[in-house]
Amino acid sequence: MSVVLVYGMWLGIGLTLPEVTVLMPMQIMYFVALFTAVAWARDRRAMLVVVAACVLAMFSWVIWMFAVQQGMENILEEYPTRADWPGTVEPYLANAIYQFVMNVAFFGGAVVAGQMQWNGARRRQLLADQAVTIEKQADALTDQAVVAERVRIARELHDVVAHHVSVIGIQAAAARRVLGRDPARAEEALVTIERESREGVAQMRNLVGTLRAVPDGDPRSASRSPEPGLADLPALAAADHDGLDTAFRQVEEPPGIAAEVPEPMGLSLYRTAQEAMANVRKHSTARSATVTLRVVREAADPAGERFAHGFAEVEVLDDGRPRHGTSGSRLGLLGIRERAATHQGVVEIGPRATGGFRVRVRLPLPAPDPAPAALETRTEAAR
Repeated sequence: MSVVLVYGMWLGIGLTLPEVTVLMPMQIMYFVALFTAVAWARDRRAMLVVVAACVLAMFSWVIWMFAVQQGMENILEEYPTRADWPGTVEPYLANAIYQFVMNVAFFGGAVVAGQMQWNGARRRQLLADQAVTIEKQADALTDQAVVAERVRIARELHDVVAHHVSVIGIQAAAARRVLGRDPARAEEALVTIERESREGVAQMRNLVGTLRAVPDGDPRSASRSPEPGLADLPALAAADHDGLDTAFRQVEEPPGIAAEVPEPMGLSLYRTAQEAMANVRKHSTARSATVTLRVVREAADPAGERFAHGFAEVEVLDDGRPRHGTSGSRLGLLGIRERAATHQGVVEIGPRATGGFRVRVRLPLPAPDPAPAALETRTEAAR
């Protein structure tokens, strides 16, 4: 609206007092009006229509003033013959070209400058919107990571409770059966119940303490007890499993490679073995079970790249069959599969052809650290 009023006033003054239109303040006003309209108009389509109409009206007025009024007459009076021309081009044509170029540069400059200003403002707005979007996405990712971590801790809590409560239930049933005729065995069962309950409460306290810790709170308020890993598998297999004959085997190629297994991977393998042993006690008629840990650095997947740097594997075998009426919720097996998927591993769960049941999880090892090998190479070269 402002540019329409300015150029309407310009046409009105030009028709009555043409000398006023060429004054410097009026020229600045024309330029600022056109620049502002192009730079700050929200409706770009309407802006194009209005600016095009104003520029067209301006050029029409200039042509009319130059051709019809004093422009042609003044030039002809000043340069009546060819000999009076100041140059090789006809004065009338030269003046027309000059007026055209000057007006195009003047008003075109206002349009170009306004469009550049609008583009800059639009880029700044887009950057501000992108910054807000990135901040929201970062907050969402943070919340998602917190939720994922709490879900993981909840699964840890399920594994801990399932393991210790199942041991307590089995030992309590055994103590009840032998309480009257064999007090010594009943006392052993009660001691096992006491130990498992204390361990279960301690582990649950650690996990619940982590869940209660607020993101902005003191991180030292939550427990920092070490999580179990591969080194705890022998103790897990050697624990009292209510008469279940258990054994533990460890295979390392090369020897000592188990120490290079990352802690999160070791925790997943430990929880897998723990859940598998709990399922053997609760849902199987097995009399013996074997926990086997294999850590191999050599490539074990020639057809692909999953196990290109070796693997860490835990396998639990038993010689029983499913016990009727004890199917359970299957959340433990789901947790095993989800843990393996987190590390891009493979899972094998099911009965064996030769009898019994197998739970096997194989996780890919990361690429070996080149620093020790380089150090050994330099040492040998120095020798």
